[in-house]
Amino acid sequence: MTIEVSTRIGSTPYTATNSDGTHEWLADEPAALGGADRGPTPDHLLLSALGSCTSITLRMYADRKQWPLQGVEVALALNPDGKPAEGTRITRNIRLLGELSDEQRERLLQIANACPVHKILSARIDIASALV
Repeated sequence: MTIEVSTRIGSTPYTATNSDGTHEWLADEPAALGGADRGPTPDHLLLSALGSCTSITLRMYADRKQWPLQGVEVALALNPDGKPAEGTRITRNIRLLGELSDEQRERLLQIANACPVHKILSARIDIASALV
């Protein structure tokens, strides 16, 4: 399945409108950086993609296994200790709610590391850019 999103920005700094053909959402910069603060920053959107994918993947897995997972809370941070010498660091703290065994909790951590967005962000990424 091909996933496509388009983004456009006009003369309003720095509000960008994103669309997948069905939904629209904004990205913006805070007022302190010249934006209108009308939406999350691109960095926040990236972290929210990982957090959303993690929680949805865990919910689907627990539902399929009929485990007593009541909820998932994911807290993420980008470069929490400052920009590393190389690359980027994302911390992801996952809180599992419900009466789960230690084995179930450990398995859910393994599943979290296999969510599709985690796989994308952990792999080598090639971005082919072109002017059209």
